[in-house]
Amino acid sequence: MIDFETKIPEFKIRLAKNGDEGIILGFIKELAAYENLLDQVEATEEKLHNTLFEKEYAEVLIGEYNDSPVGFVLFFHNYSTFLAKPGIYLEDVYVKPEFRHLGLGKIMISKVAKIAVERNCGRMEWACLDWNEPSLQFYKKLGAKAMEEWVTHRLTGDSLLELALYS
Repeated sequence: MIDFETKIPEFKIRLAKNGDEGIILGFIKELAAYENLLDQVEATEEKLHNTLFEKEYAEVLIGEYNDSPVGFVLFFHNYSTFLAKPGIYLEDVYVKPEFRHLGLGKIMISKVAKIAVERNCGRMEWACLDWNEPSLQFYKKLGAKAMEEWVTHRLTGDSLLELALYS
């Protein structure tokens, strides 16, 4: 297990491990509640175990303040054909409200950026809800550029199944 040193002695970041599914699910539900999307959460500890620790589709860093989990970052690799390099996509970043404004989110995202650089990734990307002004301002301060000319598209549920059956 890798523990990342941080600029705040009480704050440690570690890779999630088998057994952390409950912690991760709790953060997912807190994030979904904040985004008014709790009714869309289908994740369970069993599903997280399967996709994170058995199939390893994504990776998770857990931030701990005085040994208590206070945030997480979930990310996975994507690929840029133009760069011919892998990239990292940040699916979720969450810090409990009472620990915000301490710089913990920036530290956690910086650890993912460090991983991206170490893995020779060409970029790091994520999406943010357009109404989430505090996060949009936070990402701007990190130096992130909004990709306003790109429109995200998504297939889920019946639409995904229907298209899969087309061929």
